[in-house]
Amino acid sequence: MENSITFKDIKKGNYSSIYHLIYKNEKLSKQEIANQLQLSLPTVTQNLVRLEKEKLIEKSGQFESSVGRRAAAYSICPRARISIGVEIQKKTVQILAIDLLGQAFQQERLMMNYAYEERYFKALSEVVKSFITSLDVTQEQVLGIGFAVQGLTSNDGKKITYGKILISTGLDIEMFSQYLPYRCMFLHDAKCAATTELWVRNDIGDAVYLSIGPHLGGAIIINNQIYMGKEGHGGTVEHMTINTDGPTCYCGKKGCMETYSSLNALLEEDESLDFFFQQLRSGISSYVKRWNSFLDHLAISINNIHLVLNREFILGGHLSPYLTEEDIKTLHEKVNEKTAFPSNDPFIYISRSPVNGVVPIGAAIPFVQSFLNEI
Repeated sequence: MENSITFKDIKKGNYSSIYHLIYKNEKLSKQEIANQLQLSLPTVTQNLVRLEKEKLIEKSGQFESSVGRRAAAYSICPRARISIGVEIQKKTVQILAIDLLGQAFQQERLMMNYAYEERYFKALSEVVKSFITSLDVTQEQVLGIGFAVQGLTSNDGKKITYGKILISTGLDIEMFSQYLPYRCMFLHDAKCAATTELWVRNDIGDAVYLSIGPHLGGAIIINNQIYMGKEGHGGTVEHMTINTDGPTCYCGKKGCMETYSSLNALLEEDESLDFFFQQLRSGISSYVKRWNSFLDHLAISINNIHLVLNREFILGGHLSPYLTEEDIKTLHEKVNEKTAFPSNDPFIYISRSPVNGVVPIGAAIPFVQSFLNEI
C-alpha cells in the first residue's frame, strides 16, 4: 500500500524527534525525553546510544536529585557539524565558522583585493582551506561553505546572476568549489543578513529587511522564509526609483533608493560612521541637517514599500548599532507625514542581529538549517 508508514520510518522519526527535543533544550534527562515524546524508556535509550555513538549528543553532567541515583543530563554537541561563511568585499574577506547553534566560534578578516581572475579564486580558496584546517575538524564535519557576495545569485546558489558592485555577473561557484572538497554556494549579502535576523528571532513572520551599509540591500521575509522571486531578485528594493532625476546608481539608472539610503549617500568621502554620529549626537547643525535629509528619503522609500507590503520593517546593516529609539520614532513620524494611511502602531524596528559577522553568519546558516531538517 502506497504512503503507508513503515517500522523504519517510525525509527527514523523517533531518532529525529529525540535529537530535536534535546537541541531545543539545554539539557534533558532520559525520563524527561520519554515523558515529553511519550516513548518507552528502551526506545529512548536505544536512540540516545546511537546519537552518542555518532557524537551528535553527549552526557553533560547530572541533574540534582533528593532520592536515588541522579539522572544523566544529555545535551547536543554543538560542533558535531560546522558551517563556514565567507563574505567577499572589494578589499576585504571575512571568514567565520559557526556551530549547530549558529554561534560563531572562530573568525578571520584579511585584506584581499577582489579580482574576477583565476588567481583570486584560487588564492581565496587556499585561505579558506587553511582556515578550516586551523579548526581541527574532519572533512565530514564541515556541512558547507557559503560565499556572501554583493550581487544577486541564482536560486540554487550556483551562479552570480547580477554583480555590478564587484564585477562578477555570470561567475560560477565552480570557480571556488574546484579547489574545495565541500559543498559551496553563493548567497546575496543582504539576504544573508536577513537570514541571521530570522535565526536570532522566531517572531518575524512577514517583514521587509533593509541592510543599510556602504550599499543598500533589501530582503522580503514571508512566512519566516526569504522570498527570492522567480529570477532571484525578489526584495531588491535598493533599485526602486524614487527620483528619476536623482544621482546615478551603480546599476546605471538614476535615483534608485540606493543613491539616497545607503551609507555612501550619507557619509562624505573618508568619513566614518563613528565620527558622523559623534558630530550628530553633539548637535552640530550641518550633521543634524544631513541626518534629517537621510531620514526623509528613507521615509519616502519605506512608505512606498509599506503601501504595497503592509508589514514590519527591520533596519540592519552597519547603520543599525548607531540607531536609537528616538531615531526610529522620528522615522515613524516622517513616514506618517508622507503616507495616505498614517498608523499609530509602530512597524519599524532595529535589527537584533549581532553587530559583527551578520553577513557571513547568514551565509553559513543555510547549511545548518539543511542538516537540522534532514536529521
